Amino acid sequence: MKELLLDANVLVRFLVQDDPKQSPAATALFAAAERRDFLLHLDSLAVAEAVSVLVGRYRRSRAEVVGALLTVIRNAGVATAEADVVTAALQRFASANVDFADAWLAARATHLGHGVASFDRDLDKFKDVKRFEPKG
Repeated sequence: MKELLLDANVLVRFLVQDDPKQSPAATALFAAAERRDFLLHLDSLAVAEAVSVLVGRYRRSRAEVVGALLTVIRNAGVATAEADVVTAALQRFASANVDFADAWLAARATHLGHGVASFDRDLDKFKDVKRFEPKG
């Protein structure tokens, strides 16, 4: 089985279906992955880029983006690095008015049992995250 790293642009074309050439090609790739012809490796950085593009450029709602990405992550032909943390970050992103990077840090911190050194008070929206604000 051929293994491929999945770029955010293929993921976005698959989810948005807005390009007459690239969207069907992306759909065919995901179908091939479901048949186990390919294993697509989805990295958290590609997820973050897809979130940014889908919410920013395509004006998709947080709930729509999170739902679509969770469906992709659950695809049998997709292997997601740190899937539990990515899933938790997406759920945090959907439930709080924070950017995905903060949702990722919060999910990663709780997964590791660490606090977060940050000046960003958005992290305080997550009661299970200890934010450490550096002082001079």
